[in-house]
Amino acid sequence: MKHLVKTILKYTINVFFFLLLVPAMAQQEIVIDKIIAKVDDYIVLKSDLEKAYLEYLSRGEMNSGNLKCQILENLVVNKMMLAKAEIDSVEVDDAEVSANLQQRLDYNISQLGSIEELEKFYGKTYEQFESELFDLIKEQMIVQRMQSEITTDLKVTPNEVRKFYNSFPKDSLPYISTEVTVGQIVSQPKPGKEQLSKVEKQMIEIRGRILRGESFADFARLYSEDPGSASRGGELPFYRRGELAPEFEATAMTLAVGELSMPVKTDFGYHLIELQEKRGNSFKTRHILIIPKPSLSDIELAEKKLDSLRTLIVNDSITFRAAAKEHSDDAATAQTGGYFSDNDGGLRVSVESLDPNIFFTIDTMKVGDITKPIRYTESDGSTAFRILYYQHRVPPHQANLKDDYQKIAQAALNQKRAKLLNEWFEKAREDVFINVDEEYNYCNLMK
Repeated sequence: MKHLVKTILKYTINVFFFLLLVPAMAQQEIVIDKIIAKVDDYIVLKSDLEKAYLEYLSRGEMNSGNLKCQILENLVVNKMMLAKAEIDSVEVDDAEVSANLQQRLDYNISQLGSIEELEKFYGKTYEQFESELFDLIKEQMIVQRMQSEITTDLKVTPNEVRKFYNSFPKDSLPYISTEVTVGQIVSQPKPGKEQLSKVEKQMIEIRGRILRGESFADFARLYSEDPGSASRGGELPFYRRGELAPEFEATAMTLAVGELSMPVKTDFGYHLIELQEKRGNSFKTRHILIIPKPSLSDIELAEKKLDSLRTLIVNDSITFRAAAKEHSDDAATAQTGGYFSDNDGGLRVSVESLDPNIFFTIDTMKVGDITKPIRYTESDGSTAFRILYYQHRVPPHQANLKDDYQKIAQAALNQKRAKLLNEWFEKAREDVFINVDEEYNYCNLMK
């Protein structure tokens, strides 16, 4: 396995995105399945290889060498990580997997429009889709955690960064396009007391009608705003303690089987919950979710608050970074002080990576400017406001230590990580059984 580390760093197979990108291709491709590699109790199927191969081709990326061998190598590496994780007791809690899975499903439902469109697109039910993806995502998360365990606390010194930089001929250093440092503070209108009261009243009315004999499932299909359960009459699978919102769980665990709760408020909205079954620390429920919507006055209030915050920043009463961390409703940028970041966490990003609306806005700004609140539409269709801070701009240039220290340091760290992983792989091979089908001997995976 002479290229194990190079392969795993260069290309991490994500079966989940294969399912998103090329489901039709996967359905048309007929593969006579068999086990082509085994690492302890973990197996790689021929269909795994073929699906991953199709996924790579669908992205239209250039590749040198034997692509199928590289992909098979990476699949074997992942199984090796899983086997070693089992030996070393490295685990991922099912609650983390469920949260990750739900986030991905919600995103794709929002992109396709509805759960019915999701099922139509993939030719399978939501339950089948959810069940198939759970194990795949859990494996991915375990592999990621293993890599993190192996390389934890790994750092590079300034001297190592300079040596790495000087190891490249000057004429081979990469050319870097325009980069900017841009921050945002987002204000998402929140429904006020009037809207909350309106939804709570609606839920109480629905509860009364259900108790008088009308169908819970019909109300769920008609009113519930949970895309994953509405089409199933509000039914949820079994969950264990700690996997759902605390308020939801606390109510569900105190209900008698068949009992219908009063409206329960969580961060998602208001729920009516009916307990269907309980097994120790696990429970099965069905629910109706209604999400309160902000009124026009709530939307206006959010814009005014953001404008007042901008005034404080402009008058130096608070720094942009502090204001973003304390007040921004966008969790991803709030943790970096409002600034957009690249894949390595750097706060200087390529202009090509920016949302087009943000790019065209800063294109009309001067460095140092902060916009007035700008109204825009979130991915879920809701209204929000943001102010943008155009802090810095670096014109196109050839990579150098002065302007690109963080990027060069990250590349040096990646090289150091690769070396450490390579040493780990060589040692870990002694702890696991690896066997590759003779059909793939030409890939030389065992050398």
